[in-house]
Amino acid sequence: MKWQKSKDDNQPIVSADQLRAEKLAELGGQLWVKRTEQNLSLDEMVVLTMIPRRLLQAIEEGNLDDLPEPIYIRGLIRQFADALGLDGAEFAKSFPVGSNRVNLTPGWKPTPFGQLLRPFHLYVLYIALIVCSVSGLSQLLNNAAIEANNSQSTEKAQIKPKQTPTVQIQPVSNISSNGQAVQIGVTLKEKSWIRVVADGKTEFEGELPEGTQRTWKAQDQLTVKAGNAGGVLVSVNKEEAKPMGDSGKVKEVIVAAKAGT
Repeated sequence: MKWQKSKDDNQPIVSADQLRAEKLAELGGQLWVKRTEQNLSLDEMVVLTMIPRRLLQAIEEGNLDDLPEPIYIRGLIRQFADALGLDGAEFAKSFPVGSNRVNLTPGWKPTPFGQLLRPFHLYVLYIALIVCSVSGLSQLLNNAAIEANNSQSTEKAQIKPKQTPTVQIQPVSNISSNGQAVQIGVTLKEKSWIRVVADGKTEFEGELPEGTQRTWKAQDQLTVKAGNAGGVLVSVNKEEAKPMGDSGKVKEVIVAAKAGT
C-alpha cells in the first residue's frame, strides 16, 4: 500500500487501490449477508447472474487482485446486487473506478472537418467505446460461466480462498494448542447469520436466533463470520466472551492453533 503526506496536516492519505479494496470488502460483505438471507448458494448465483463462481467469490471475500479493471468490477457488483433484488446501479455506484480524465480537446490544428468534430462528439464517442467494452466483457463472462457449470458437474473440490489484506477481519488469535483442539463458543444477543469453517470445512452456515449458544472445535484453525457482529459474543478456548464488532457490521474472526514446540 502506498502512502502520501498531505501538505496541510501532514496526515497519511490512503491510495486509490486501498480505497477500492476497502469499499469492495464492505460491499462484498453486504452481498454475502443478502445472499445467505435468501438461502442462495454461489452455484445458484452463477445461474442467476451468468458470472463465473470465482468472480462472485472474489467479490464476497474482497479479493481485489482476482477481479478485472475497476470499471468492470462495478458492473459485476451491479449485476450481483440486481440478482439479489437490490437496486444494482445505486448499490454499485459507491465503488470507486478512478479519477483519470480523458482530454477531449483535439491536439491537431483545426481543419474544416475538425471544426465539426467538437469535444461533445468526442465525449459521445468515448462513452460508446466504454459501452462496447462492457458488452464484450459480459459476453466473455457468459461463455466462461457456461464452461464453469459444465466443469462443476465433475469437479467438487472446494477451493479455499486465499487470505489478502483487503478482507476486513479481526486480528488472528494464536493459541498454543499443545495437541488440544481449538474451541470457539458463540452466544447470540441478537439474531445473526453465522458461517463457521473448521479446518477448511464449512461446519455451519445460516441464521441463529437470539439466545442461541453453540460451540465448535478444530485441530488447526476455526473461522467464524457473522453478519451482525454486535449481536454475537465469541469465547475462545472458554475465555471470557467478547462482542465480535459493531452492530449490523460483517466481521470475521480467525483462531489458529500454534504449532507445538
